[in-house]
Amino acid sequence: MIDVDHQINAVSRTVGKRVFKAGEARIVTVSQAYDAPLDDVWDACTNPERLPRWFAPVTGDLTLGGTYAVQGNASGTIERCDPPKGFFATWEYGGEVSWIELSLTPEGDDRTRFRLEHIAHVDDERWARFGPGAVGIGWDLSVMGLARHLSGALPVDPAEFEAWGRSDQGKAFITAAGEGWYEADVAGGETPEVARTAADRTLAFYRGEGPGHESEAPTD
Repeated sequence: MIDVDHQINAVSRTVGKRVFKAGEARIVTVSQAYDAPLDDVWDACTNPERLPRWFAPVTGDLTLGGTYAVQGNASGTIERCDPPKGFFATWEYGGEVSWIELSLTPEGDDRTRFRLEHIAHVDDERWARFGPGAVGIGWDLSVMGLARHLSGALPVDPAEFEAWGRSDQGKAFITAAGEGWYEADVAGGETPEVARTAADRTLAFYRGEGPGHESEAPTD
């Protein structure tokens, strides 16, 4: 389906903190450059006809002030929109609110950098349990999907994608992404011991390993 090593190495992952709204927030950032013009990447990220081809079906009003819903996942409100440079929106899931900020920057006429920040108020205990991979691995899967879509690959059937996630290649991708977020966590200031424990717990969840792993689900 993909070249795992190439895709993992194409992604930049960072972890940080900043004061945001109610207090100090954790920031998980994923970034990748695509061989596609800015307008095409913007359209892929905002066109409800294209979103299901690489991300998921998204319904609602995808304009400033509008509300949206990602099928089987989060919903939210678009709080800022600056086509084709990016948008800022709430990400509401499981009774909690976090935020996503998409920034698109041209790197020449036919190359665009995609940068997404996921901003959340996460208490220290939960962060120590699951770390940045809890949301980071999911975003890794998304930027991989966008890479395939922009390269002209056919849309993947959801059942086929789920089966791929259980395959050796799928598990290798998830493992490599999890290791990337472990490294980003340490680079962001977490101790290697705490980051390692969190990464292993989150990877076990994503790979469906271990008894009772369902109860150890990280918060998306």
